[in-house]
Amino acid sequence: MKILLADDHPLFRGGVRNLIQTTDDLEVIGEASTGEEAIEMAQSLHPDVIVMDIRMPGINGIEATRIIREKLPHMKILIVSMLKNDKSVFMAMQMGARGYVLKDAGEMELLHSIRMVGGGGAVFSSDIAERMMHYFAVPQQPEPRNAALSELTGREMEILELIAGGSTNAQIALRLQLSVKTVANHVTNILNKLEVADRYEAKKLLNKPREGFGFEEEIE
Repeated sequence: MKILLADDHPLFRGGVRNLIQTTDDLEVIGEASTGEEAIEMAQSLHPDVIVMDIRMPGINGIEATRIIREKLPHMKILIVSMLKNDKSVFMAMQMGARGYVLKDAGEMELLHSIRMVGGGGAVFSSDIAERMMHYFAVPQQPEPRNAALSELTGREMEILELIAGGSTNAQIALRLQLSVKTVANHVTNILNKLEVADRYEAKKLLNKPREGFGFEEEIE
């Protein structure tokens, strides 16, 4: 089973690579450190499973998952992250991930999860599965509109308002007298803080109250 690792931490990638090298049925065929690299390698290498982190420079893991699944609907993606909040889990599943495992999972659990996803199954860490069961068992209240937005800095809020107005990164850079790269970094931080997949979802969060799920913040 061919595996692509997508994580911006070399030590974590190295640990997973070394673990997979101890098996006879799994092989690492590529390593990506950004969402953009993950998308490119998914299309060029056609792995059986992508082990994907969420927080990476540039395009985050959730949006990379969405883009990869749009281009390669058969691709199987396992999210391996330190984030255990409900919002990250549900967004990852919505974008097409087949599993969600925490980075502090044991070695055997991680290998089992990779094999499960590669075989067409779905898998969650025990902590995540317990939280999901609790979520569906307990009635949820709508989240106030400003709960997530309150995490943004003044500059990030300014950029989000320009995004909502339809401005591109280049237009925002020109207006705020910043480099395009700086604006791109701010946009990445905004998406990560709001835990949304793309600019469209961020715009919706700014323009109207959230409905439905009442997600809670919990980041480790």
